[in-house]
Amino acid sequence: MTDTLASLSRRTGMSVLDHLEQSASIPVIDGLQAQGDLIVIPLSFVESTVTIPEDATWRDVRPQGLVLLRGGAGGNPHTLFADPGTCRWTAKMWDRQSLAVAVFETSAVAYLLHPEHGASGCAPGTYVVRRQREHGGRRIRLVKD
Repeated sequence: MTDTLASLSRRTGMSVLDHLEQSASIPVIDGLQAQGDLIVIPLSFVESTVTIPEDATWRDVRPQGLVLLRGGAGGNPHTLFADPGTCRWTAKMWDRQSLAVAVFETSAVAYLLHPEHGASGCAPGTYVVRRQREHGGRRIRLVKD
C-alpha cells in the first residue's frame, strides 16, 4: 500500500502546509534525495568520505520521530519517521566534508517529513543525512531553508 501525505500526517501527528496536495502518494526512493536544506545520500555513494566508528552509539527512531535538522533560524523541522524496530540512527560519524548530521539504517520504508516540503520515503538501506551547501562565486555557504 502506498502512503499519502494525508495518511502519513495523520499517523505521525505532524501537519503540513495547506498548499501541499494531501492525496499525493509519497515516493519511496533508494537513491539520492533532497529536501530543502538537507540531502539524504545512500552510504555507498559516500563511503570514501564518511565513516562510522565501531563504537558508534545507535538509537532506535522513536514513534514520535527524530528531528534531523531545523530550518534556518529555528524554522520547520525535517523529521524522520519509521515503524517501531525498523530504523536506527547515530550522530557519531566522521565526514571529511563536515556536512553530515546523522546516519540512519532502515529495514523498512522510513519517511522524511517537513511541513513545507511534504514527504519522501527512504527504501531499506543505510543513509547519510547531510546539510546542503551552495556555491556563489568564490563563496560556499550552507543552504538555509
